Amino acid sequence: MAEDNLRTLTYRILRYTPNIIRDEWVNVGVILEDNAGELRQARLIEEPAELARVRRLHPAAEEAFLRALPLELETILAAPVAFAKLDDTLSNAIQFSSRKAVLAEDFDAELDRLYRDHVAPPPAPGRAGILENTRAWIRTKLNDVFRRHRILGKVQRGVRVEEFTQPGDPLRIDYGYRFNGTRGFVQTVPLGRDPAQAKILAYTAERIRARLPLTEFTAVTEIEPASGNPRHQFVARLFEEQRIAIVPLNRVEKFADSLRMRIN
Repeated sequence: MAEDNLRTLTYRILRYTPNIIRDEWVNVGVILEDNAGELRQARLIEEPAELARVRRLHPAAEEAFLRALPLELETILAAPVAFAKLDDTLSNAIQFSSRKAVLAEDFDAELDRLYRDHVAPPPAPGRAGILENTRAWIRTKLNDVFRRHRILGKVQRGVRVEEFTQPGDPLRIDYGYRFNGTRGFVQTVPLGRDPAQAKILAYTAERIRARLPLTEFTAVTEIEPASGNPRHQFVARLFEEQRIAIVPLNRVEKFADSLRMRIN
């Protein structure tokens, strides 16, 4: 990593503290901004396994509050509010670590690293791969591919879908892009996990197409759907009905190269 390419970034960890008196907390997100204050992004827990971990540590945790937190925080970060004043903006149940500086070359890669190191649930002893094949894991792999193909900065990340479905819909599609009047959407969907995620994407694609006829959808999965796996085939048929292309990680390099040529 060339030192000339390094820039100073500042981050803070978000801690969920349901009982302030007991001062017991769990990390639920990270906010990162560049030194000039022109770029500021947050990443918070969203996976069922991540929310389940919070419930195990805090059985009385308000899951509805945690699910709504990303949208609330995005609204706050979009406003011209100073980084240091965030403590006075959110609920008392959310506390912030002290500000820390870090040198990094790539903003998005550093946000992924900070989330992985400080927020993502650690693997259980003796089960090093337990957190593989989650949406977050697939998305990290996909971010790396998009970054190498120089398209990460050309796609919109975390596309809110409530304008196409219902107000308050918390779903965000991982990536969105435009080309020649067509809107494209890319979502990570693990085949080996909860098939409800696939059903949500299929429903969302149907609602978006009702308003935007010129659209295309791609689901990036950890593996190819196995012919002998009923759950995989259920997802494959569901996506075929809604015209959602499946691209497993072993074919994502070719997909990214094709996408780069189209959205240039």
